[in-house]
Amino acid sequence: MAARAHSVGVLVFDGMKMLDLSGPAEVFSEANRFGGRYRLSIVSVGGASVRTSIGMSVQVDADAAGAEPYDTLLVVGGDLLPAGPVDPALSATAKALAHRAGRVASVCTGAFVLGAAGLLEGKRATTHWQHTDALARICPATRVDGDAIFVRDGTTYTSAGVTAGIDLALALVEQDHGPDLSRTVARSLVVHMQRAGGQSQFSASLQGPAPRTPVLRQIQDAVQADPAADHGLKSLAARVRVSPRHLTRMFRAELDTTPMRYVELIRFDMAKALLDAGRNATEAAALSGFPSYESLRRAFARHLGVSPIQYQHRFATTTPASHARTAG
Repeated sequence: MAARAHSVGVLVFDGMKMLDLSGPAEVFSEANRFGGRYRLSIVSVGGASVRTSIGMSVQVDADAAGAEPYDTLLVVGGDLLPAGPVDPALSATAKALAHRAGRVASVCTGAFVLGAAGLLEGKRATTHWQHTDALARICPATRVDGDAIFVRDGTTYTSAGVTAGIDLALALVEQDHGPDLSRTVARSLVVHMQRAGGQSQFSASLQGPAPRTPVLRQIQDAVQADPAADHGLKSLAARVRVSPRHLTRMFRAELDTTPMRYVELIRFDMAKALLDAGRNATEAAALSGFPSYESLRRAFARHLGVSPIQYQHRFATTTPASHARTAG
């Protein structure tokens, strides 16, 4: 007798991200071509069709209220979820479906639906890098990982922004069928089975909010104006006429970091911008205040999990290197 199909229920709603649905759906569909057995059902509150963030209408298969128990429940995300309270009907529906599901997963800001339903209490989770702080505020009992592409905590899975739903779906296929099938699907879809580095490599900046204290803003301005200058602890303290110990306490109290780590983050962000502008890694290191390429490489490894050259190759252009060499 053939194995029973693994049922995947996808909870959708108005304003959902289309790729949050289509990305994982393609992974499960592709897995079926190579021996997997997944059956996808799209459900909504009330059973009505929904309109996506790009204006397309998505027809659903059933009203979530009458849906079967799913082996996997997948909750998609939407741009409006982090901006305000989650619709109580949506969170209640997610909670009801989750309690009957074998495992629960969210894509991108779908984590806010799980959080509103109480499904992330005491768990580790992630979401899009732009919204991890908001998720942490809304779900104080959740350990929010701001850098993970996806997180598994028991039978609960959460993923980073949009395309990370593909990474998540590949991980689910690997759990169900092993790495060989997951690798085959990844190759067929021309995606990485496991991308290098975390989602911080896609973020705009690692500095966080600008300092409020005039003394710390003065230090920020000084480092940005001349990143290669001496910005050691004693030098910084002398610049703003406080003791090194007091300056360290100020950084801890306001920014939860040390002066030296903050200086490195400013230099690091400047190096990223220089690489984005087309400078090579050695130039970026020198112009942003790093003493050598090696010190910049170590900083990239710490913060992003990739080298400066790998980062630049990913974000400098959409043209493959072989085409770029022959273009023009």
